[in-house]
Amino acid sequence: MFLSLVPPLRKGALLMNNLLALFAAILMWASFPTGLFELLIIGRFLIGMNTGIGLCVQPLYIGEAAPRHLRGAMVIGSSIFLTGGILTGQVMGLRELLGGEECWPFLLLSCGLPAIIQLLSLPWFPESPRFTLLDRGDEAKGIKALKRFHGPLRYHKELEDIQRENFALGGEKAKKPWELFADRSIRWQLIAVICLTMGQQLSGINAIYFYASYVFAETGIPPEKIPYVTLGTGMCECLTALTCGLLVESLGRRALILGGYCLMMLWCIILTISLTFQVYAWAPYLSMACIFAFILSFGLGPGGVTNILTTELFMQSSRPAAYTIAGSMSWLSFFAVGMLFPFVVKGLKQYCFIVFLLECSAVATFIFCVIPETKNKTFLEIKREFHKLNFRRAKEPDEESHERQQLCLEV
Repeated sequence: MFLSLVPPLRKGALLMNNLLALFAAILMWASFPTGLFELLIIGRFLIGMNTGIGLCVQPLYIGEAAPRHLRGAMVIGSSIFLTGGILTGQVMGLRELLGGEECWPFLLLSCGLPAIIQLLSLPWFPESPRFTLLDRGDEAKGIKALKRFHGPLRYHKELEDIQRENFALGGEKAKKPWELFADRSIRWQLIAVICLTMGQQLSGINAIYFYASYVFAETGIPPEKIPYVTLGTGMCECLTALTCGLLVESLGRRALILGGYCLMMLWCIILTISLTFQVYAWAPYLSMACIFAFILSFGLGPGGVTNILTTELFMQSSRPAAYTIAGSMSWLSFFAVGMLFPFVVKGLKQYCFIVFLLECSAVATFIFCVIPETKNKTFLEIKREFHKLNFRRAKEPDEESHERQQLCLEV
C-alpha cells in the first residue's frame, strides 16, 4: 500500500524497508522497560507499513529477475516464506517459548531478525535486470545482472525478451497508480488484479481463522490446548504454498487458482451444514475437517497464484503501479473484513459462510471468463491475450513484425 512512498528501486526499496522493520522492532521492545504503550502502537504501525511494502516489492523484484520458465515458482517463494513466517510466529508465541508475560517483548523484537539477515545478504545481489535495462537504460549493468541471475551461457534468451519489450514500450516511463485507470490498453488487466486481490481477502479465509477456535472447542479440545491445535492451520498453509510452488509450472496458474476457488465453494457449503447441525456428535469433527480443507484449498490456489498474476499481467512501465493498487485493495479488503465480519456473524450466525460462497463463485466465474493461462509466456504475449478485451473493435497491431525489424537493426 505504501509502495509509491519508496524510491523507484527494487533492491533499494527492500533495503530501506529492512531499516524500517528494525526501527519498529526496537520501539516495540522498548515499550516494556519504559512502560510507554505509545511506543508499542507506533511500532505496530511501522511494522504494518513494512509488511505492506515488502509484500509488494519482494514479488516484484523476484518476478523481474526470474527466467520465464521459473517465474511462477520463484514468485510464489514469497508466499512460501510468508506462510513459513506465520507458522514460526505461532510456534514462538506459545507460552512455553516467548508467549509468556515476561518474554513477549523479545517475541516482538524477533521481527527484526529477518531484516538483519536481508540487510547482510541482499547487498550482494544485483538490481532487477529488467528495471536496470528498461527503466534506467543502463545496458552494461543490466547485462551484468542477467549474467548473475541466469548464467553467462543462458542469459541471451532473457535479453532478447527484454529487448522486444523495450521496443514495444517505445521509451514509455514508469506510470503512476492513478495513470493506470486512464490507460485503455491495460483496462482488463487492472480489473483482473483488483478482482483477484479483493477476492483473495474476501474469500472467507480470515473468517475461517475466526471460527477455528470455536470449532476446536466444540470438538472437546480443552481451551489451553487449542493454541497447539491451531498450529495445524499454519502447517496447512505452509505445506500448500510449497505444493503450489511445485505445481504452478506444470499445471499452470489458471487451473490452480480456479480449482482453489471451486474447492473453497464446496467447503463453504459443507461447513455451513456442519455448523447448522452442531447438536450432533459428528458435526464438530466435520467442521474441523472443513476448516483444514478450506485452508489447504486457499493455499493451493488464491493464496499463491494471485501475486504471480499481478506480476505477469503488466508490462514494465505499469507493473510497480499495479502492485501499489493491488496491495492497497488487498489491505483495504482485509480491513473491511475485520470491521464487518463480527456484524455478519451476529446477523447470519452459521449461515455467514453463504456470503463467502457467493463471493468465491463470482471470482471463479470471472477467472473462467477473463483470465488466460500465462504459464511460460512473455509479458508481450500476455498483453496480446488481453488485446481483444481492451480493444474490442480495434485490430491488433502487428507487433511481431515490428519486433523482428528491431532485432534485425540491433544485429
